[in-house]
Amino acid sequence: MDFDLTEEQRAFCQSARAFAQQALAPYAAQWDQQGHVPRQVLQQAGELGFCGLYLPEQLGGMQASRLDGCLIFEELAKACPATAAWLAIHNMAAALTAHAPGPFARDLAPALASGAKLASFCLTEAGAGSDAAALATRARPDGAGWRLDGGKVFISGAGISDVLVVFARSDMQASGRRGISAFALDAHAPGVSYGRAEDKLGWRAQPTRSIHFDGVRLHAGQLLGAAGEGFGLAMRSLDGGRLNIAACSLGGAQAALQLAQQYVLQRRQFSRPLSEFQALQFKLADMQTQLVAARQMVRLAAVRLDAGRADASVYCAMAKRLATDAGYAICNEALQIHGGNGLTAEYPLERLLRDLRTHQIVEGANEIMRVIIARHILQETTLEMD
Repeated sequence: MDFDLTEEQRAFCQSARAFAQQALAPYAAQWDQQGHVPRQVLQQAGELGFCGLYLPEQLGGMQASRLDGCLIFEELAKACPATAAWLAIHNMAAALTAHAPGPFARDLAPALASGAKLASFCLTEAGAGSDAAALATRARPDGAGWRLDGGKVFISGAGISDVLVVFARSDMQASGRRGISAFALDAHAPGVSYGRAEDKLGWRAQPTRSIHFDGVRLHAGQLLGAAGEGFGLAMRSLDGGRLNIAACSLGGAQAALQLAQQYVLQRRQFSRPLSEFQALQFKLADMQTQLVAARQMVRLAAVRLDAGRADASVYCAMAKRLATDAGYAICNEALQIHGGNGLTAEYPLERLLRDLRTHQIVEGANEIMRVIIARHILQETTLEMD
């Protein structure tokens, strides 16, 4: 197996790294306090192609692989995991607009790819979090289109985004996974309203709100894919979304590890540098090992997803579980190494810790990842490298 990156992938990493260091890192703490990233920063990301990673080139996108995306989001997250994750979610929603019919996709997708417009992925409901098939939002047939009623919760970018990709039950006779469809709509269409911005532990740099739909009119061109295919679209999107969040955890953990490394070399206790204490050396060794192992798992899962392997979903679940748990653990150890300093906003550790704690819940809680993995083992077979 070849673990080396191509020259093109190295160029992606360099571009993302330069953007992150110049446009994100100096302001990440300020955005965390203010509760949002300036719109122009996200537009700058779009100018570099980071808002249309998975859209086809004919729709203005980069048509990048999932591995390419993971590399980019890891670099961005080294500066600000919350901003990187917001861009990842935008890309997840934007990619689905390629399934819109004819003129609608040709008009909408390029604006999303350029960063001129932002999109939110609207799946989670108050009664349908981990059980995504239990949607209560309804899209009832209305002439040649539909009328949308219901609500979504914990939607990243809600209130700031321009486009909502919404999953709703369009077949009132169906239950569970059947009869769910996906739609793209104007975030400020008549009948769309928003709750207050959530006061969250992590991801404070991206706004999160609930959304309510009251008789929102949808025309036929706003349907993504075919009627009834929405659940499948959502699950396929979540495979990639889980990898992106895993990659964001890698980036945050890498930043935390580097901060810990610098700290033990500079800080002195008992008349010698902290780096001379074997207990801290062992901590750093374990952190590095966890990070490298998680990174390889994420890249392996991305390669399998790009190849269309039948077992790609379970690999994505394993990668998300491993990388987000490891990322949080690495940040926690880095904060511990900083002692009392790590608890203060003067150092980035407390912000990284809060952001990476969020990753263990979003895009499917890690308990659900374990369910997916265990189900595969019990119903089919254990996984082997081939």
